[in-house]
Amino acid sequence: MSEFDLTLNRDRLSEVRHGAVLVTTEPAVFRVQGPGALTCLQGLLTNDIVKPGDNSLVYGALLTPKGALVVDYWVLRQADAITLIAPRSGHEASLDLFRRQLPPRLAKMVDLTGEVCAAWLIGARGFQTLAESGVGMPESSGRVASVGGEVSPVALALAPESAPFVAVAVGAGPALAALSSRLISAGALAGTESDLHAARILCGWPALGAEIDERTLPQEVRYDQIGGVSYTKGCYTGQETVARLHFRGHTNRELRGLRWRMPEPLHGRTINKGEREVGSVRSTLSLDDRAIGLGLIRREVSVGEELLAGGQPATVVALPFGPEDLDG
Repeated sequence: MSEFDLTLNRDRLSEVRHGAVLVTTEPAVFRVQGPGALTCLQGLLTNDIVKPGDNSLVYGALLTPKGALVVDYWVLRQADAITLIAPRSGHEASLDLFRRQLPPRLAKMVDLTGEVCAAWLIGARGFQTLAESGVGMPESSGRVASVGGEVSPVALALAPESAPFVAVAVGAGPALAALSSRLISAGALAGTESDLHAARILCGWPALGAEIDERTLPQEVRYDQIGGVSYTKGCYTGQETVARLHFRGHTNRELRGLRWRMPEPLHGRTINKGEREVGSVRSTLSLDDRAIGLGLIRREVSVGEELLAGGQPATVVALPFGPEDLDG
C-alpha cells in the first residue's frame, strides 16, 4: 500500500463527492517576482499564464528538454507576484530548476515551503459553502482574489470545472486558519489528504509520484483534457516533443480508469490483456463493494475491455469516473 492506495467507506465517499470537505496541506510553494517574472515563467511552463491576465489560476508543469514531466503546479498569477503550488515531493526539483533557469535580475524566486499552507475545498457543495462563509470570492472560476486583510492576506482561487477541487487558498498559518474556521462554521467538514487524493482519482487527475514519473509525457496523463497544456503560447522547455505528439503523432499509452468488481488486494501492479502486459496500476480507491483506480494503459486497449489488473479482473472505463462506476 502507498499513499496513492486509499480506502473509503460509502459515507465518506458521499461527503467527498456531494458535500464540502476542507483539506489543509503543506505543499511546496514558491513566489516569483520581478520585472521579468511573467516572461520567464511563460518560457518554462506548459500552459499559457500570460493570456488569462492578472488574478488568474492556471494548471501547468515544468518539463525536461525531451518533454517529460518534472513537476506540476497550480499557478496563481496576481499583480505583484506569481505563486506556484506543487506537490511537496516536487520541492527539490523545483528549487533546482528555478535556480538554474530564472535570471535573478529579472525574476526573484522565494521559497515559501514550510512557511505557508494550502487549504483545498472539495465536493459538490463546496461552492455554496464558500459563498455562505462570507470570506469573499473571486469573480469566476479560474480567478484569484486576495482575502483575509492587509496584514496577512490569503490568495483564494476558484478552480476550473475539470479540477479535483472547488477552491484553493494559500497563505500563512494564522490567516489561513481563520479562513478555514469560517468555512467549517459554514458547514465544511475537516478532511485529510486521503480525501483530497480520493477526489483527484474520481476526476482522473494525475499525481506526481503515481501517474507522473520521470518518463511521463503530458499527453499520456490527460493534459489535453484537464487543460494543462497550451499549443498556441509559443516556445517553452520541452515544447518540441509535446507539439510533435499533438500535431503529428500520438502517445503509446494513456491514463485510463479501472473498475474492479470487488475490493480485493492487488497482487502487483501489472495490467495484462491475456498473456500480454499492457500497462500498470498507479492509484486505487477501495470502497465497500468495489474498487476503482487509475492506470497507464496501451492506447489500443479500448474502454469496456476486461483485463487482469494487479492480478484481479478489472474493466477499463472512461475518465472521469461517473455515477455508474461508483453506484451501479
